[in-house]
Amino acid sequence: MSWAYLMVYVVNFLFFMYLAFGKFGKVKLGDPEDKPHYSNFQWGSMVFATAIDASILMLSIVDPLRYLQHPAFGFKPFSSNAYGAAHMLGQFNWGPMAWMMFAPATIAIAYVLYVKHAKVQRVSAAITSLQGDSKGKVIARHVVDFLVVFGIMGGIGSSVGMEIPIISKVLSRLTGVQDNLMLKIELFIVLFILFAVTVFHGLNGGINRLSSAHIWTALGLLAIILIIGPTIYILNSETNSLGLMAQKFISMSTNTLPNGGDSTAQQETIFYWGWWLSYMPVMGLFIARISKGRTIRQVLVGMLTYGALGCMSFYAIFGGYSLWLQRTGAVNLVHILNTQGQAAVVATVIATLPFKMIILALYCISCFIFLATTISSSAFIVSSFTSLHLDDGQEPSRWNRMIWVVVFIIFSFGIVMVGGFKTVQTVSTIAGFPLMFVCILLLHSIWHMLAAKPKPAPVVVPQPVVVRRITVELPRAVRGPMILSPDHAN
Repeated sequence: MSWAYLMVYVVNFLFFMYLAFGKFGKVKLGDPEDKPHYSNFQWGSMVFATAIDASILMLSIVDPLRYLQHPAFGFKPFSSNAYGAAHMLGQFNWGPMAWMMFAPATIAIAYVLYVKHAKVQRVSAAITSLQGDSKGKVIARHVVDFLVVFGIMGGIGSSVGMEIPIISKVLSRLTGVQDNLMLKIELFIVLFILFAVTVFHGLNGGINRLSSAHIWTALGLLAIILIIGPTIYILNSETNSLGLMAQKFISMSTNTLPNGGDSTAQQETIFYWGWWLSYMPVMGLFIARISKGRTIRQVLVGMLTYGALGCMSFYAIFGGYSLWLQRTGAVNLVHILNTQGQAAVVATVIATLPFKMIILALYCISCFIFLATTISSSAFIVSSFTSLHLDDGQEPSRWNRMIWVVVFIIFSFGIVMVGGFKTVQTVSTIAGFPLMFVCILLLHSIWHMLAAKPKPAPVVVPQPVVVRRITVELPRAVRGPMILSPDHAN
């Protein structure tokens, strides 16, 4: 079904580029007098921090090495062209097309919430074709909501299942503690406490503050690598990658390899497309909730700038540094990846930096904050799905939120026990598959709502008031013009 994943993303991207820069981009998600509740930086911080978990800290280092061994476009492995493509491919998989996959749920839910002033507790409530009290539509709404929760479970489980082994390996390097099952269990306990506290305090008390910390730690890591690393090489590589992405954008978006060829790059794209799909409902509800008062154009362009450019920055800097280490022969990271795994690569790359113990500590803290932000927000949103009734502005009960934190932790621990990056990729791709159909329904709903012409209000024509000037002949003593009032004139 690779063709289906790719085509859904192509249709979705073209649809929202039309909305963003067309006449519908000016539509405000709210009443004319509504103003955004959050500043641009606060809004962008929460959007980026909630969507991006600690996986980008690992994958932006490891993915380019994987693409280097199995380059796209028929390039020879480890050639100059292969290095250029390896630096660019991750940015494509985390770039504009990926971020626009959050838009269907975001725009549909925000429009229903703030323009139509209808209640939206679940994604199905924003799908216009499923509205009604018939038995078939009620069942269809339940199916959509089940698929949404299924997708979120797969996305969250994949994230934690991929990242806990990395954090465990880095902590082992940092503290000298043996990297074993007990250390992973202790990490899960710490994560559970952090998630629980954040979710317990809700959206403004916990998630908002955590998002700000998330952004500053991310910017700090990027700045350190860029300044003390091979700055000129990274900047040159990024300039080259932007040109290569523009040149190959269409072919990468439709790369199904019907006649064979190296499929590593395409398989990676399908994995990411499934993963982004699995996060689409939860991110849509979250971004919609914080976007009242913004126009459709502001929301979509904000997702492309804060979201897509933010992710591309990680691949530009972290990926550029790992490729530089491999190209200069400082460390054979490809060999470490093939023999010891991804966690060892991340620990090795960080160990090459000055003040490596401080960097390792900062990396672990960033991973915890990234994970806590994403999973806390997801638990908050899924608890909304599974609440029977919520009044406007009411948050799900704390017990409901806490139950979902427990469920996420248990499910993620199961994936860690099974182990292996292939397992994570399989879970992500399968979780995202049914949400392709939810995406199409949401696109139809958005177009239906925006294109519907509102009934014109009745035109009231005011009756003119006629004031006449009348001259009356009076006695000589008081002769002169006199203005009569309208009532007298009538």
